[in-house]
Amino acid sequence: MAVKIPPFVVVVPARFGSTRLPGKPLLKIGGESMIRRVAARAAQAGAAQVVVATDDERVAHELRGCRDILVCMTREDHASGSDRIAETAGNFGWPDDTVVVNLQGDEPFAPAAGIRAVVATLAGDEAPMATLATPIDDADELFDPNVVKVVRGGHGRALYFTRAPAPWARDAFARDQGTLPSNVPFLRHIGIYAYRAGFLRHLAALPRTPLEQAESLEQLRALEHGYAISVSPTPEPFPPGIDTADDLARAERWLAGQAREPL
Repeated sequence: MAVKIPPFVVVVPARFGSTRLPGKPLLKIGGESMIRRVAARAAQAGAAQVVVATDDERVAHELRGCRDILVCMTREDHASGSDRIAETAGNFGWPDDTVVVNLQGDEPFAPAAGIRAVVATLAGDEAPMATLATPIDDADELFDPNVVKVVRGGHGRALYFTRAPAPWARDAFARDQGTLPSNVPFLRHIGIYAYRAGFLRHLAALPRTPLEQAESLEQLRALEHGYAISVSPTPEPFPPGIDTADDLARAERWLAGQAREPL
């Protein structure tokens, strides 16, 4: 039985001072800034509101004239995107039961169906937080620390998120680390979350945790404090997010390839 998708808002956290790719929200892909592309994807998904939460006036200026896209200026010292979005929820006064989607500012090709899917995942589970994943079938991707992996239990909830290759196929990798065994569920985590505003505010008030800081993965704060995260497969491919200059070049190539596809 299909889960009815409740109304939702999308917040795009956009920090200007990325350490690996400075000024990332304003970098151009196919002649259009990354932040404009992400905001447009959120609008296409049917969000009741789309808000870009940023700490830099240059990002706000870039979005002027974008119809139906709101901007919330936030503090510079947030440890994670969820913390920035919690401030945004407070600034807008959203009730505790408001469904909030955290769409990362480096996901310029996020499919609208995927945004709706993470909302459906939250609505269909008692877990206070939901996210998406997609299979990994390439060894280079599995061993890349910029690709976040998720280990998912049979109950559909996350057991762990990591930048390391996981799960570790001991016997197969003892023989060959260049080929992935077909019987192991390797999953790439897609950086999109859904939660309700009340839980989001609670999560932001919790202290940062050792694993969160070691892996630099905000979702581990929820797991370490004992909260479940529901994980569903994405209904459509999510091209990888953009963290590095190589990712940006790959995104340009991917977009050029899409343009060449016949209508």
